[in-house]
Amino acid sequence: MLRGGLIGAIFLAVTPMEAQQDSLRLDSVEISLLTCQPHDEVYSLYGHTAIRYHDMRKGGLDIAFNYGVFDFRKPFFTLRFVFGITDYELGAYPYRLFQQEYRRLGSMVTEQVLNLTDEEKMTLQQALAVNMQDQNRVYRYNYFYNNCTTKARDIIEQCILGNVSYQSREDYTPTYREMVHEMTKEHPWATFGNDLLLGILADKKTDRQQQEFLPYNLMYDFDHAEIYANGDYRPLVKERRISVPAGIQIKKQGFPLRPLTCAIIFTVIGIAMFVLQLRGKRIFLWWDTFLIITTGIFGIILFLMLFSQHPTVNVNLQIILLNPLPWFFLWKVIRARKTRYWSITAVLAVLFLIGGLFQDYAEGIWCLALCLLLQCWIHLKDRLKT
Repeated sequence: MLRGGLIGAIFLAVTPMEAQQDSLRLDSVEISLLTCQPHDEVYSLYGHTAIRYHDMRKGGLDIAFNYGVFDFRKPFFTLRFVFGITDYELGAYPYRLFQQEYRRLGSMVTEQVLNLTDEEKMTLQQALAVNMQDQNRVYRYNYFYNNCTTKARDIIEQCILGNVSYQSREDYTPTYREMVHEMTKEHPWATFGNDLLLGILADKKTDRQQQEFLPYNLMYDFDHAEIYANGDYRPLVKERRISVPAGIQIKKQGFPLRPLTCAIIFTVIGIAMFVLQLRGKRIFLWWDTFLIITTGIFGIILFLMLFSQHPTVNVNLQIILLNPLPWFFLWKVIRARKTRYWSITAVLAVLFLIGGLFQDYAEGIWCLALCLLLQCWIHLKDRLKT
């Protein structure tokens, strides 16, 4: 996505001059909230939000303000994103380029023209100009609490000279996890990855403001909101229109098996290994090694998330079972030496199952817990008899 560059500089230069002109000029200005349909890239599965500033006079500015500008080329971008230390920035560019981009992607763009007074338009215009300054345009991104949608909402609300009254939705209190599931339902491996990383805080019920991290939720709330000022109510949205019609989206071919399918296959293998070991009265060291390495890899991922600044990933009950502990016992297991690993794992697996009463686990992790418990039984059965 293009950065602010020349367009932003022009807007910065023009704004102070326009502030000195009479308010009649602002009748020709429309400021809109833009809500963009998701497309197939992982980062776009939740949609996108931007702000349009449109001076409808001949030669007037028509700019899209986008708080979702990032650069994959920055060093360690993915790692920084995982740890919650990624910086996004506000970009500004001609609206026609914004339209062309989403038309190319086949994503529909819905435009909600805001019902603002001339004074509110000027206030918002000046606020955007201030945000475009080099020292202000960069911000610390947070997926749930400070993203392109919440930034757009906040700057609009701050510039309204009155109170914004939203329609009550007491019957709609989804958790963060449930909302993420809704947006990733056609991408099961994205759902699995999110569920693996999200902790217990993602299973708390949300209120209206928290739900507005998703563009479609903010669009809905704006449609049903009113501004109360000077004793009168007026709709927040004056007009709603389709700026870019939905087109053809090219779907990428993902991994053919769903996480649940892989988990079922894994469970069948685990039960088969259990039966064969039980009947043959021998232990398959290669199966021990595979279970330990698999659990250990997941464990390293969840252990690293303890240091993430994302507030919904730190307290993750899946780490009871998926932690780096197996790596400390791997050598003894490979060498078939006596170890307490299986006793410890049995206890952790039971605690993990209890934790499932309080947190939704990633699809298939239950199956891994079952396989570990079965293998614990193989190792401990003789000890349990004595």
